[in-house]
Amino acid sequence: MATKLRTPSAEADLAFMRSIVEGGGRMPMSAAICYLAGGLLYGFQCLFHMGQAAGLILWGPVPSLAFVVGISVAFFIVLIWAIHRDNKQGGTRKGTTSNRAVNAALSGTGMANAAVIIVFGVGAVRDQDFAVWLYYPAIIFALQSAAWFVGWSLKKKRWMLATSLGGWVTAVALGVLVREPVAYLGVCTAALFLLFAGPGLIMYLEARTPRTAA
Repeated sequence: MATKLRTPSAEADLAFMRSIVEGGGRMPMSAAICYLAGGLLYGFQCLFHMGQAAGLILWGPVPSLAFVVGISVAFFIVLIWAIHRDNKQGGTRKGTTSNRAVNAALSGTGMANAAVIIVFGVGAVRDQDFAVWLYYPAIIFALQSAAWFVGWSLKKKRWMLATSLGGWVTAVALGVLVREPVAYLGVCTAALFLLFAGPGLIMYLEARTPRTAA
């Protein structure tokens, strides 16, 4: 009798461990869309600033500000839609254990991002030095690198490891190039397309691929 009573718990423990080791399942479509949209939108914004730095785009302060605000508004619209979609479909609770762990790591990174924005934003205004604010993206890529390393540790997908390593290299490069605006923008543009839009596209394609029977 005692053995029968322990069996369900043992099977549940084994299933939990197996879900972590195997790393099955897919990331939510909403996460894929947010990464894809964020990488494309903000990558396009960096291209816009590179055009300004090269003298190819000669917009005034007001149109330029309107463009930058429009990029952020577009992203927040996508973000709100993704959150609504997750809530409507039950969020990440339907995913595997490894997926929920990766989602938790990415969500925790998002919370840390909010604190970083405040710290560097206040510092830049207080010191009247815009370069202080430019350290913010470097920290974002470092945090993303840590989150994707968690994802690779659980799911063992090589693109996650590549994204993590790329984020680490990008963080260091941006920190070193803060006083070199053109090179800084070049690194940031490439990183947004490769390390945000790229993983977003991979997750999007995975989420759209028909599921096969086990």
